[in-house]
Amino acid sequence: MANKSGKDKESAFKDSLLGKEIPVLTLDNKWYKLLGEVGRKDVKPLEDQLNDLLKRQGKVNSETKEIKKLKKRLMEEIVTLVDAASNGDKAAEEQVAKNKKLVEDCNKKLAAYDDEIVDLPREINEVNRKLMLVTMEHCYETMDEYTDDIEELGEWLTATRIELKKNLIRKQEKEAKNHQIYSYMHDIFGPDVVELFDLRYNPDEHHPIPKSEFEKKKQAESEENKK
Repeated sequence: MANKSGKDKESAFKDSLLGKEIPVLTLDNKWYKLLGEVGRKDVKPLEDQLNDLLKRQGKVNSETKEIKKLKKRLMEEIVTLVDAASNGDKAAEEQVAKNKKLVEDCNKKLAAYDDEIVDLPREINEVNRKLMLVTMEHCYETMDEYTDDIEELGEWLTATRIELKKNLIRKQEKEAKNHQIYSYMHDIFGPDVVELFDLRYNPDEHHPIPKSEFEKKKQAESEENKK
C-alpha cells in the first residue's frame, strides 16, 4: 500500500474530523504523556500558540463579565439619581453624566470584545486541529519505527528458535550416542571395568557429572575397602 503525501494525509484527516468535536489537546494530561512517547518536534510552537489563545479567551470572558457587572451597577445608579438630577441637583447631574460616560466606555469595550468572543473559539479550534495533525504524524512515524524494530526482532527470534531447535536435536543425538557407547562398554567390559573410567557424563541420568564427584566417590570406596 503506497504511503500518502503530507497534503493527502492532511486532507483525509480534515475530512475525517468534519462535524466532530476535538478536545483541546493542551488541556488534556494524556496528550502530554503521549508527547513523552513520541517526542515534541514541531509541536512546541503550536502548543504555545494554542495556550496563548486559551489565555486570551479566559481573559476576554472574565473581563466581559466584570464590565457587564460594572455597566449594570452604573445603570442602576443612574436610575436612582435621575429624579434628583431632573430637579436641579447639581451633584446628581454630574454623577449621572459621569455614569453615562462610563457606560459608553463599557459599551465600547464590550463591542471590542464581541469580535474576539466570536473569533477566538474558531481560532482555537483551527490551531488545535493543526496541533492534532502534527501529533498524529509523530505518532505514526514513531509507530512505523517501532514496527520496523518489531519485525527485525521477530526475524531474529525466528532464526534463534530455528538454531535453538537444531542445537537441541544435536544435543539429543550426542546424548543418544553417549548412551549407546556406554551400553556397549558396559556389556563388553562389565560394570567393574567401566567404573574405572573417570566419566564426566552419566548416560543413564542424561546430565554432566563433574570429575570431582567421581573422585570423591572413588576416594570414599577406597577408604571403605581399607577398613
